[in-house]
Amino acid sequence: MRVTDQQVRRLFRLDRRELPKGRAAAQAGLDEKTARKYRRLGRLPSEVGMAHTWRTREDPFDGVWAWVEGQLALNPGLEAKTLFEALRGQHPGRFRDGQLRTLQRRVKRWRAERGPAKEVFFAQVHHPGRLSASDFTHCTELGVTLAGHPFPHLLYHFVLTYSNWETGTVCFSESLESLSEGLQNALWELGGVPQVHRTDRLTAAVQPGADPEVFKRRYQALLTHYRLQGQAINAREAHENGDCEQSHHQFKRALEQALLLRGSRDFAGRDAYGLFLRQLFGQRNAGRQARLAEELAVLRPLPARRLEACKRLRVRVETGSTIRVEGNAYSVPSRLIGEWVEARLYAERVEVWYAQGQVEALPRLRGRGKHRIDYRHVIDWLVRKPGAFADYRYQADLFPSSRFRMAYDALREQRPERAAKEYVRILHLAARESEAGVEAALAGLLVAGVPPEAAAVEERLRQSDRSLSVTEVTVAPVDLSVYDALLESKEAGDGRSQGREGEAAGVPAGAAPAGDARQLRGAGPAGPAGGPELRAVPAGPGGAGVPGAAAEAGGALATRLPVAAGEELAGAGPEAAAGQGGAAGAGPAGGLVRGPA
Repeated sequence: MRVTDQQVRRLFRLDRRELPKGRAAAQAGLDEKTARKYRRLGRLPSEVGMAHTWRTREDPFDGVWAWVEGQLALNPGLEAKTLFEALRGQHPGRFRDGQLRTLQRRVKRWRAERGPAKEVFFAQVHHPGRLSASDFTHCTELGVTLAGHPFPHLLYHFVLTYSNWETGTVCFSESLESLSEGLQNALWELGGVPQVHRTDRLTAAVQPGADPEVFKRRYQALLTHYRLQGQAINAREAHENGDCEQSHHQFKRALEQALLLRGSRDFAGRDAYGLFLRQLFGQRNAGRQARLAEELAVLRPLPARRLEACKRLRVRVETGSTIRVEGNAYSVPSRLIGEWVEARLYAERVEVWYAQGQVEALPRLRGRGKHRIDYRHVIDWLVRKPGAFADYRYQADLFPSSRFRMAYDALREQRPERAAKEYVRILHLAARESEAGVEAALAGLLVAGVPPEAAAVEERLRQSDRSLSVTEVTVAPVDLSVYDALLESKEAGDGRSQGREGEAAGVPAGAAPAGDARQLRGAGPAGPAGGPELRAVPAGPGGAGVPGAAAEAGGALATRLPVAAGEELAGAGPEAAAGQGGAAGAGPAGGLVRGPA
């Protein structure tokens, strides 16, 4: 067997321990003569071996190699397997399958020695605050679900090439609206604007049939708003955006590990998944704060406001109460038929505006050739034309849930001639009353085996309304004798007081009947119209049963208010000072407020 470098190294170690020469050679697994040779040379076998430059067998491609070289010179992209199959066609029976590997080695050596020059990648120096890069990446393969339902989505990924600080926004298509929203979210989260923004060619963001020049103008307007210089890589050269591409790989691997550590890929909703992504970005950015601080120091300030991330289209409402937006159909209220409306396309929604007011907001459909019809928009006329339901182009959209679909199928089996009419009336009930209530009624009828006709559904809704009515509340009558006892005890106390107005002067407390000219307690003499003249009404509460009590310290005196008969006491001033509780006079100190006749 050939002597290995490991054996010789062991021999040298044993010699340093001053073991006998023969014993050291035996322990190293070497013959004593061989050991003496390497002790004399002081080198390893790999360092003294001779290069193998001779052939051990005849070259099978000796007579055809010139032809192979000529083909490689003309077409350097040819593979060795293609050339081998061509040689077997030219020389039947000459070459065996096992000789393919020999040709591959020779072609590889030719490429390295005389083939065309390969592309060189030049390492770049990154500067703080200069370059940012972004791109879209698919995350569907991660298997994330929301409330048990698959959640296919993309991630708009933004990276600063100097510090590798990154962030992202969930989106559903490579569109300019998604790019605009994701880029603006990243810049406002960062708190500044770099100098250059690099992307790919953005060909996937241009919708089929759309004008590329319009896309360029809108994208340039976005860059101009933030004073960003746009930079695009060459076509099919993803490595030119390598910082972002590598960040895609690293972030998705970290996300996969985080999901495994979490133990579940299901989230309660979109917000919970978004929070999970934010936490992951925060963990990855935690170790980049030092270099990020260098970038933040040189970033340019943000503009005063964000740019609206939507595309505006002026469309006309068709006779089917639908509008066509980016190749998809959306329903709008039928009262807008024939009108021109403005559709505003955002990354995830479509807003419909008419007369400078928003009339509808709809989830944006992904792709083209799709439709979203809300039965509430067309039910008023569909109930008048129930025969149109059976062959309606968008019939599938008129089943709000599986219960409604099951009800229609049951009607087709049990009442085929009236199925469409009955189902349309059920939809009308759902739009007019409650969709949830109608669905519950349909579930009960289907379980009971009763035909789910509109009348039966309406009856169940009425029964449900009665069972959910507010419970009748009975209030016991109040015993007012308790208050009479309180008044009697109060009057008894007032009778024992001297120098006070009240029943001691023969004037009853309370309101006097109409036409009674007797004085009320705290009132002046009867006026010319038969009504008593009231003194100034107190501005604040006084002591109970103490009319004419002293006003608060520093209180202003009531001025004389001449009020015509029939006027209300809306302008009454503060309570008169102590000593003004006597009979009305002509003096200025006791201003009177004359009551109505």
